[in-house]
Amino acid sequence: MLNFTYFNPTKAHFGKGQIAALKHEIPLNSRVLVTYGGGSIKKNGVYDQVMAALAGVTVIEFCGIEPNPHFETLVKAVELVKEHNIDLILAVGGGSVIDGSKFIAAAACYQGDYWDIITTGGNCVTKALPLGCVVTLPATGSEMNRNSVVTRAATQDKLSFGSDYVRPQFAILDPQTTYTLPPRQIANGVVDSFVHIMEQYMTYPVNMKVSDRFAESLLLNLFEDGPTALETPEDYDVRANLMWTATMALNGTLKNGVPTDWATHAIGHELTGLYGLDHAQTLAIVMPALWRYKKEQKKGKLLQYAERVLGITQGCDDEKVEQAIVQTERFFETMGNPTRLSAYDLNASDIEAVADKLKQHGQVALGENKDITPDDAVAILTLAL
Repeated sequence: MLNFTYFNPTKAHFGKGQIAALKHEIPLNSRVLVTYGGGSIKKNGVYDQVMAALAGVTVIEFCGIEPNPHFETLVKAVELVKEHNIDLILAVGGGSVIDGSKFIAAAACYQGDYWDIITTGGNCVTKALPLGCVVTLPATGSEMNRNSVVTRAATQDKLSFGSDYVRPQFAILDPQTTYTLPPRQIANGVVDSFVHIMEQYMTYPVNMKVSDRFAESLLLNLFEDGPTALETPEDYDVRANLMWTATMALNGTLKNGVPTDWATHAIGHELTGLYGLDHAQTLAIVMPALWRYKKEQKKGKLLQYAERVLGITQGCDDEKVEQAIVQTERFFETMGNPTRLSAYDLNASDIEAVADKLKQHGQVALGENKDITPDDAVAILTLAL
């Protein structure tokens, strides 16, 4: 087991009707910037619940935060924060809205070039506006962590930063807000959560039983409830378990005492930045191919996953590993996420640009062993054609 320090001060209000808890979290006479995406919250009743809970609070709205939030859009929100002397930012939406709002919170207190926040990985952030969130799409776990991913559309750069200053003070999670989500977003959320878990699990054994068995239980939740969520959209228990699984997948708990990977995310970010694929779509493509490419290095955990999670007990070790990878691919495909580049009309000629972007962004030593180079990324993506 590796050494670790664990810190997570975000307060979570979970369950039916919890949006009303906003009135206990935001002082009267506050000036709040409410951020959201394309406006679906006005169709599903979430907006009305939020505004009712914010009675007595001055509300300024900023809408239009994109999936893979654009730096160019977020900068406009920063100016709005300064113009209206905002006290707190309330993100209402999924991971992209929350990620974008983290950037807004940091940039509003930063005196230099806002892009510095991204290029320094958040190291230049010394303060930020308080942030809370109402989650409507379980996927990224951004509601309970210090991380954010922002895209600069003009240059096709999708990069991340992290800072404890932008960790949400509170998060409200009502599974009923997810009932009206399109199947594609539910599928993406399940795959995103799955890969978040795997980036902290599928490395090499260090005898950290707590993190390993916690991760395995969350994976079983996704295998059981992911497909069911597509079949019965208003099953509260299913949606509740998926929502809390997504939060626990990336709130810092699973990484305690274990090595982590994140190469799948790094490569996937470049695919999104270059070709516009959904984040989860890229993860479903990259992860199985990466496992095959790094099969020997990951064999111990692949076998553990095969036996404990998938119940694979027959065959030699190599056969068990391949069965585990195939079953994972089938799960992604059952959720509606293909595992091949060709499903998105991408081919071998599109791969080299990914390697170029990885080099440009300094992502030249990826994985738990820091041994995945841009050239290895090309080989991995070639396996995913």
